[in-house]
Amino acid sequence: MPTFATELREFHADRILRDGGSIRLRAIRADDKQRLLDHFASLSASSVYFRFFGAKKRLSEEELRRFTELDFVDRVGFVATLGSGAREKIIGVGRYAVVSGAAASPRRAEVAFAISDAHQGRGVGTVLLEELARAARRGGIEEFEADVLGENNRMLEVFAKSGFVVKRSVGAGVVHLSFSTAETERSAEVALERERAAAAHSIARLLRPRSVAVVGASRRPGSIGHTLVANLRQGGFRGAIYPVNPQAREIDGLRCHPSLAAIGAAVDLVVVAVPPPAVAAAVGAAAQAGAAGVVVISAGFAEASSEGRDAQQQLRELVRGTGMRLVGPNCLGILNTDPEIALNATFAPGTPPIGNLGALSQSGALGLALLDLARERGLGVSSFVSVGNKADVSGNDLLCYWLEDPRTAVVLLYLESFGNPRKFARLAPELARRKPIVAVKAGRSAVGRRAASSHSGALASLDVAVDALFEQAGVIRADTTEQLFDVAALLATQPLPPGPRVAVVTNAGGPGILFADAAEGRGLEFPSLAAPTVERLRGFLPRHASLANPIDMIASAGPEEYARAIELVGADPNVDALVAINVPTPQAAPNDVARAIARGAAAIDARKPVLSVFVTSQHVAPADAERRGRIPVYRFPENAVLSLAAAERYASWRRRPRGEVWQLDRTAHSAIRAVVDRAAAQGGSGWLSARDVAMLLLASGVDTAAAEQAAAADAVATAERLGYPLVAKAVASGVLHKSDVGGVILGLRSARDVAEAVRSLEERMTRAGARLEGVLLQREVRGGIEALVGVTVEPTFGPLVACGFGGRLVEVVNDVAFRLTPVSDVDAREMIDGLRLRRLLEGFRGAPPGDREALVELVRRVSALVEAAPEIAELDLNPVLVLEPGRGAVVVDARIRIAAQGAEVSPAAPRPSRDPQP
Repeated sequence: MPTFATELREFHADRILRDGGSIRLRAIRADDKQRLLDHFASLSASSVYFRFFGAKKRLSEEELRRFTELDFVDRVGFVATLGSGAREKIIGVGRYAVVSGAAASPRRAEVAFAISDAHQGRGVGTVLLEELARAARRGGIEEFEADVLGENNRMLEVFAKSGFVVKRSVGAGVVHLSFSTAETERSAEVALERERAAAAHSIARLLRPRSVAVVGASRRPGSIGHTLVANLRQGGFRGAIYPVNPQAREIDGLRCHPSLAAIGAAVDLVVVAVPPPAVAAAVGAAAQAGAAGVVVISAGFAEASSEGRDAQQQLRELVRGTGMRLVGPNCLGILNTDPEIALNATFAPGTPPIGNLGALSQSGALGLALLDLARERGLGVSSFVSVGNKADVSGNDLLCYWLEDPRTAVVLLYLESFGNPRKFARLAPELARRKPIVAVKAGRSAVGRRAASSHSGALASLDVAVDALFEQAGVIRADTTEQLFDVAALLATQPLPPGPRVAVVTNAGGPGILFADAAEGRGLEFPSLAAPTVERLRGFLPRHASLANPIDMIASAGPEEYARAIELVGADPNVDALVAINVPTPQAAPNDVARAIARGAAAIDARKPVLSVFVTSQHVAPADAERRGRIPVYRFPENAVLSLAAAERYASWRRRPRGEVWQLDRTAHSAIRAVVDRAAAQGGSGWLSARDVAMLLLASGVDTAAAEQAAAADAVATAERLGYPLVAKAVASGVLHKSDVGGVILGLRSARDVAEAVRSLEERMTRAGARLEGVLLQREVRGGIEALVGVTVEPTFGPLVACGFGGRLVEVVNDVAFRLTPVSDVDAREMIDGLRLRRLLEGFRGAPPGDREALVELVRRVSALVEAAPEIAELDLNPVLVLEPGRGAVVVDARIRIAAQGAEVSPAAPRPSRDPQP
C-alpha cells in the first residue's frame, strides 16, 4: 500500500478559477528548479517583498534545492501551472513546513504562497490553500500558521475568506495568523461555493460568447460544417460569425478565413468540425487566438479506440494548460436561446422554442431527439449542451451554471456515465432544493451483479449506486425519454403539489379507475371530497354521475361541466392536485375541453397543480390557464400518474430537513487512523483481524457483543472472565463459513460446556481438513431483530452504506437500501423506511418492536467510520440484533477488509463467513 507521502508526491488535479479559467495543480518536483526560477522572475518587486519580507534578486541554489526537493511529510509543496510539457510554467506556489519542535500535539506547520502578478486575484492562492489544508489533515497536522505583512491585503483576504476560523495578532507591521486545518461546516461551504461560482462562470463564457468561429465550415449543404454556420445565422446569433476553411472564400454569405489567426479579431468560442487528426491543431490555434472555450464536434476519440482515448487526453491537457474549457469531443454542440445571445452552435435541424428547460445530453443522437421532442411537446429550452465524451466540461459544471441561471427552472439530463459522482452528490442537492432535476441514466439493463466477497457487495451494483445517489440528491429518475418529457411537462408549467392528495375529474369511469390503479403504491392518495363540494357538484351534474373520487361526470359532460367541476374540486381543502381525464365524444371537441379545463384551473389556488389526460389519437394542444401557465396534456392516465407521483416525491424531498452526519471527535478519528495505518503497513490489503475490527468499532462507538479470542487451552479461563451464556466459534485458517463445518456452538453456560465445546470444535475442524488455531468466545445476545449494516465500494461511486433485514438470509430476502457516504440521520431513516420489512421494527404479530433510532445511529456511525478510513473496501456487520426500544442495536458478527486507496476491489477476495447468533 503506498504511503501518504507517495500519494502526495503523485498529486495532480485540475481546478477552475473564479474567472472561469482553468489551471493544473500538482506536487512540486525536483525538476521544477528552472520553472521555479522563471516563476520568481515573473514576480514584481512588491510580490517578492511580500513573500520574503525583503528585497531579493534571485533564488540561490540552496533555496532551489530546499524548495523543490521535499519529503512530503514535514515539508509539502504544490504548484499551479499552465501549459504542458516543455511549455509548462508555474504561476503559483503554495507550501507548508512543520514548525520545529511541533512534534507534540497539536502539530503545527507554517504555510506560505507566491502567486505570479499576472494571475493574482484569480483565486490561485485560494485553491492552493484548500489543497494544502486537505493534505495537512491527512498528514496529522492540526494547525496552520502564517506571517503576513500588514500591507499584503490580497493574501490577508485569502485567509479571511477561506472559511477557516483564523486568529490574528499584530506586531511590528506583521500579522500573525493561525487556524485549525480541520474542515469546518463553514470552510466546506466556502470551498463548495467557490467551486460552484468558478464552474458557472466558465460555462457562462461558453454559452454567452460575443463571437464564434467555425473551424471546418463547409460550402456543401447538408454537411455538419455547413449546418453549423447556417444554424448560427438562422438562429439569429447576436455576435460575429467567422467561418474558417482554407479552401473557401465565402460560406453562406459570410467571408471565410483560411485560419483562426487570419481573422484578426477576438474570438470567444471556437467550434471544431474537422477530421480527428486535425483537431489538436485546431484546438491549439483556438488557444493562441485567446478563445475562452472550444466545442469539438468531431468524433473518433475515446469512444472509438485506445488511440482515440490517448488523443482525447491530450486535448484535455491542452485546454486545461491554456485556461480554456472544452465541450466534447464527439458531441452535437451547444445552444442558448436567450434573445440577447441567440446561440445555436449545433448541427441539429432547427431551434427549439424559448423556455425554461436546461438540458444536457451525453449522446449526440439522443440530443437530437431531445430537441425534437421539446419542439413537438411545445416545451421551451433555455440552454442545451451536448457534452459528448466529457473530456473537460461535464454535467457537474452545467449544474453549477443552471443553479444561478435565472432563465432555467427545470434541468433535464440524459446520462450514460458519471465521471465524478461524489462531486455530483455535493452539487445536485443544492440545485435540486431550488430547481427540479429530471434524469435518464442509461445502462440499467446492462448491469449485472459484480462478484463480491461480502453480503453488502453482493447486493450492490452500479445501478443501485445510481439510485442511491439520486435518492439522496433529490434527482427524479425517469426510466425512459418519454417519461423524462412527461415529468418535465408538469414541472415546467405547474407548481409542485403541496401534498399527496389527488382528485380526478373524468367523463368516463374506466380511465379514472386506471389512474387509481396506477397510483396505488406510488404515494398518491385519493381523499373524499368535503360535503359542501359534493353538494355543489350534485347541483349541476347528472344524477347518474359518481361523486366519489375519482369523479365520473359520465359521457354527456361537456366543456362547461369540466370547467365548473374543476373549479369546485380544485378549491376543496382536501385536494392537493387535480387531474382532468377526457375521452373525446362527438358532442365535445377535445381542444374545446382543453380550454375549459384551463378556465377551471385559472380559478383555483395557483399552488395546486392541474394535469389533463386526453385518451385519443388526435393532437390536443395544451391550453394556457391564467395565473398558472400551460396545462400539460398526457395521452394515457398512467403517464399522468408517473409524472404527478414523481413531482410529489420530489416536493416531499424538498420539504425534508437537510439532516446531520455523525461527526467523530479527534480522539476517535486518531484511534481509527492508527489501526488502519498499522494494518496497512503490516499487510497492505486484506481482511482485518478480529482484534483490529473490534478496535475500529469501539472507536466508532458501535455496540458489539463482548468477545475474546483465546487459545484452546485458555478457553475455560477466558470464558470465566467473560461470563455466561457464551457462543464458541472456531478460528481456523481456510475455514470461511464456520456454520458449514459446525464451527459455531451455542448455549455455553458453564466451564464444562466450554471445555466440551473446544473438544468438539477440534474434532469438527479435523474432519474439515483444518486445524483449530483458537476459539472466539462471545457473549450470547438473546432476542432482537436480525439486520445488516455494511459497506461496499462501487468502483465509480466509492463507498455505499447498506442497511437491510434478514441476517443470514439477507441475500434471499433482498430487502436492502443503499446510500453514498456521508449518510445523514435523514438519509438513514429514509433507508429504513424504504425497506419492505420495516414493520418488524414496529412489532409484528405480537413480536416486540425494535430500537429504530439505534439502527439509525449505527448506520451514521458506520458512515463516519468509512469517511475516516477510506481504505475500507468492504465492511459487514451481520447480523446486527436490533433490540427493544431503548436497548440499542448490538453487532454480533463483523468483518472489515481494507485495500489501497484507488485500488479496485478484487472480485477474487475470499468471502467471509457469517456466523450469526440466533
